[in-house]
Amino acid sequence: MAYNGHKNWNQWNVSLWINSDEWLYGMARQFAKRGPTREIAAQRLLDALQEFNQYKTPDGAPYTKTALLNAMRKL
Repeated sequence: MAYNGHKNWNQWNVSLWINSDEWLYGMARQFAKRGPTREIAAQRLLDALQEFNQYKTPDGAPYTKTALLNAMRKL
């Protein structure tokens, strides 16, 4: 079952928050710009979120490297 074009609910929910929350979106864009690859950018964003004790979206979807990578694919 697809969730608005995403593989699963977790990836959809993380993408929803990354692309809707100004603070998260700004962080994701900065990491995407600094690259060198999307995978490294997603890992750096995950590390930064964990430094702020952010492990899940407000809806309870865990931030994972795969979910963040998917959310950042169009940045």
